[in-house]
This record gives sequence, C-alpha cells and structure tokens, in this order.
Amino acid sequence: MGRSPCCEKAHTNKGAWTKEEDDRLITYIRTHGEGCWRSLPKAAGLLRCGKSCRLRWINYLRPDLKRGNFTHEEDDIIIKLHSLLGNKWSLIAGRLPGRTDNEIKNYWNTHIKRKLLNRGIDPVSHRSMNEASISLAPPPAQSLDEEKKEESEGNPEERCPDLNLELRISLPLQDADLILKHNQQQKQSSISAYDFLGLRSAAVFDCRVLEMK
Repeated sequence: MGRSPCCEKAHTNKGAWTKEEDDRLITYIRTHGEGCWRSLPKAAGLLRCGKSCRLRWINYLRPDLKRGNFTHEEDDIIIKLHSLLGNKWSLIAGRLPGRTDNEIKNYWNTHIKRKLLNRGIDPVSHRSMNEASISLAPPPAQSLDEEKKEESEGNPEERCPDLNLELRISLPLQDADLILKHNQQQKQSSISAYDFLGLRSAAVFDCRVLEMK
C-alpha cells in the first residue's frame, strides 16, 4: 500500500495563493511553529494541501529568505559548487543562506547555464568546449608512406636482437675430422693384428705355448 494523501485534495484550493492565505499561514507558523505539515492546513484554517503549505512557506514566506537578484558572488559560488556537486541543489542551497534549492535550480537553468555557454564552457563538465572537442576527436590518420616507414623500422628491440657473446676456442672443422679419424685408426690397430685364431684381444699373444706338430 502506498502512503495515504496528506489531505482530501477534492476539498482543497489549487492555483495561486491569495494574500489572505499567506497571512493565515504566516500567523499560524509564528504562533505555533511549523509542526506537522499534514495537520497544519486544517489547524490554520486553510483549504490547502499540506505539501502546498510547506512549499509556500519554504520558498516564499520564510522571513530569512533573500529577495532580489543573485549577486556576482553568489553566481561564482553556485558555479563552483555545481562543478563539485553537480545538480544537488539542496546541498548548494545549504551554502547560500536565504536561497532555496528550487530558486537556485531555476536560476541555473535560465541564467548561469547560458552564461557559461557564452564563455565557451560546457555547463556539465565545466571544461572548455574546444578542449572537450579536441579530446574526443580521433587521432590523425597516417599516410601510406609513414606506415611503410614504421613497418621498415620495426620495433627497436627487433632491429637490435640480443647478441650471444659467449666465445669458444675450438679447432677448425677439418682438423677435428682428421683427429677423429686418427683416433679411430689407433683404436682399430690396438684391437690386435693377431686375429687369425679368431681372438680379438688387445693382449700380446704368447707364441711359446704353441706346440709344433
């Protein structure tokens, strides 16, 4: 269930307030204070909605309201606070005594916003519109010659690969082959030339054990 209406709207006056209604509201609040806005209209003898009475008092009848045009100092404060807070009019009104949030919002939309636009300032970001357009612009396209130049130059790391400076001293390839061949020949000769008995041994054969027949 939604919240019940603050009063019977079918039996309330609408439209502009009369001077008599303003005087009744002022007199009652000065005597009894603001109190509960739901019950205030009936107690003050007003055929108005409680919300209408509250807005009328806060925005028009409060004795501490500041009348007249906004000053240049107030304009600067509103612009500075808006750049920090955005459209939080209640917080901005708290820094401007005597001004209401609704009044400040209307003044912003009708005057200050147009003033900033005439200065070339974006009223949303509070930055220069030229600067904003430059930041949003795409980077300039490169010509075909520039692209080919970049491809030919490549990455500096690719153009200068790491060099293996580990140096080793070794025999030339031909000399190494000769040495390997010589070692193999030595190995074969050391096996033995005495292979006629089918013995392959590197030991010296003793002929004295043979008997002549």
